[in-house]
Amino acid sequence: MTPLKGNALAITRTDCDGKPLWALVGEGALATMKSDRMATSELEALPFDPGEAEARVDQVMEALEAYGADLARTPGGAGWLYVQHVPARRLVAQVVRKLAALSAWEPFAKAPGPLRLAPYEGLVGMRSSSSREYRAYTVTWSGIAYLLGAAAPHNPLRSAQLRTLPPILAAAAVPGPAPSELPLSEVVALSWSSRHAATLLPVLEELARNGHPSLVVDLATDPAERCPASGVAGVNLCSSPTGLFDLSGAVDGLRLPDDGRVVRVDEHEVQLDRLLRLVSVLLETSGGCTQPSWRSVVRAETWLDGVLTAARPHTVLVSNDTSPLGALAVHVAERHGANTVHVQHGAWTAESVAWPALHSRDIVVMGERDVPLAKAWVRHPSAEVHVLGQPRFDALAGLSREAQRRYLENLLSPSQRRGPAHIAVWACQPFGPHRLKAQANLLLDGLWKAGGDWGLVITPHPAQSVDVFAPLLERDGRPLVAVADPRVGARGCLAGADALASAYSTCGIEAALVGVPVLELGSPGERTLGLSDHGLAQRCSTADDVADALVALRGLRPPADRAAPDAVCRWRGDSAAQVARLITRRADGHVTHSHHLHHDARGTDSGLPQGEGVPAE
Repeated sequence: MTPLKGNALAITRTDCDGKPLWALVGEGALATMKSDRMATSELEALPFDPGEAEARVDQVMEALEAYGADLARTPGGAGWLYVQHVPARRLVAQVVRKLAALSAWEPFAKAPGPLRLAPYEGLVGMRSSSSREYRAYTVTWSGIAYLLGAAAPHNPLRSAQLRTLPPILAAAAVPGPAPSELPLSEVVALSWSSRHAATLLPVLEELARNGHPSLVVDLATDPAERCPASGVAGVNLCSSPTGLFDLSGAVDGLRLPDDGRVVRVDEHEVQLDRLLRLVSVLLETSGGCTQPSWRSVVRAETWLDGVLTAARPHTVLVSNDTSPLGALAVHVAERHGANTVHVQHGAWTAESVAWPALHSRDIVVMGERDVPLAKAWVRHPSAEVHVLGQPRFDALAGLSREAQRRYLENLLSPSQRRGPAHIAVWACQPFGPHRLKAQANLLLDGLWKAGGDWGLVITPHPAQSVDVFAPLLERDGRPLVAVADPRVGARGCLAGADALASAYSTCGIEAALVGVPVLELGSPGERTLGLSDHGLAQRCSTADDVADALVALRGLRPPADRAAPDAVCRWRGDSAAQVARLITRRADGHVTHSHHLHHDARGTDSGLPQGEGVPAE
């Protein structure tokens, strides 16, 4: 028997008329039970095959689309599942994960049967997350029982935690002009994260310097994610209307009566009407710019319509066209006859996306290895993929190693006492607390084992709360640990580090480009950036791996093969100019179509965008 603590739930067998029946029970009910049972927390920890789980998610999403994709549409014709596929898919992934856990538990696998829920428990809840804004929704175990057919006369759709959660309120911003007052702009760009802004602004500034005015629509609801005003004339900025993402309310058409239609997930039958009912919780809840409610989506479409009508752009530029606001923006742009250009703002792996779909006409990727994924994910019938690098990385050549080293040293030793001889930077991702703790222990234990007097500077992800790192700062002795100012980030200090560690932060690519050794953290089976596959990083699954990699840095390192970084990211310092040229040439109707990827030497200017025009066929 697995011990339970607090108010934990377990699943236990309680046969009825000789047939297997499973029930969710609290800790207090276990004292007199001797049947098969397991705590739900232990059940969720059972191993599963991520590839098989993803295939099941695809299967359920296809069934959900056939069942209810047309039940709600915006006035402009965008279906609810097209716009909000990502949050819906993430919730479905939680369902599939729990069903896989049931199947992996031997007693249940031998005698599957109905599951009775825990009365009064909410059906949709939240998982823990270190993100400041993003809400990690999940389906509770009572929600799983409900999806499998259990009666739930006393169970609310939302958990108590979700019902009492304050709404995400957009940060106060300077009120922008009405759409009708906006200036004519050749390009309209959308940004709702600091990574979007840092990717798109260099392109817009390059366009402006060549006489092509643009408008940035800042949709961020987190103050730290807002797009800064550009110092280049011709790059204008406007914010979304106050209260746009504060809207909640029911979605007409998504709460259907039970009709018996199901989708099979292995031996389980999931009722589609009930699944739609649980997904509707996300659509009815105000969730900021990353998870806007359906009412916010409808209002945003009307407002964006007004923006494009006034600005009359030939191009709409985005760094994410998969999540709700990006998918909506592409839909609105195409209704206005504007070309759509997507610039990859972060690293891709086959497992890294919530939904493998790219909706824009032109897809700009960082390196050659991104081309197969982009071609597999595109949805536009005339899409083309262009290997032009990352505009955000153009500035890497100007980083001051000396200044960044001083910043790191001052963080770890603000007084006059001697600081560590070697410094590692940990570029974090907004994982849940347990995974963050596991990675922290892996890294800190490895630094200690490596000897040589190492210190660690933690650089939080832009969307991450720094509070989660407080326990690490209380760790006694060495290695010394400090947390960088979130406004500095990994970019602001990686060039001064002796090594950079990360699971899959794009900063790993930046470090590799400027010659800083990279450690890819992750237990076997966990995804990373895959830089180790190109000889640009050392894969570290244990503290000993970390120690060995750091000790090896003391020896001579062979010069990196130029082709290896190129495969990951084409870096010539002119990516912004190349993307700007793609936009203007497409607008003029003169884009060159080529089946070849060009890799000119650094500093060479062929006069044509490099790596442009790979048809996505």
